[in-house]
Amino acid sequence: MQWNELVARIREHGRYTTDAESKQVARLVLSALGGHLSDDVRERVAEQLPATAAESLRYQLPATKPLTGPEFVDTVARRLQDATSATARWDVSSVLAVLAEVCGDDLTDQVIADLPPGYALLFGRAELLSVA
Repeated sequence: MQWNELVARIREHGRYTTDAESKQVARLVLSALGGHLSDDVRERVAEQLPATAAESLRYQLPATKPLTGPEFVDTVARRLQDATSATARWDVSSVLAVLAEVCGDDLTDQVIADLPPGYALLFGRAELLSVA
């Protein structure tokens, strides 16, 4: 897959009006995600992506604090101009749903397992809760 193909899929999924908007959202979400994945999982995901996207994911310092899904969305909202929690959730979900398609079920399961609770829905997956 080429960078322009990934951008086109994100643009279609997120219903963005321009490639520039899709590129900005893709880079921002992937860079934010990169800091929250273990080295091994991050590298396996990066191998599935075009070089430009892989760089956004790979070259991040590890997060100092694990973030739940909603906290992650709020972090992205602060980085996007004029974003609200609702629009940031849309942006994050648009990128992560396409990432799930690109990575396939097994790797996506590994990514979700590598993250704190609250990310599955952002990848377009149901999140099962265990009840004690």
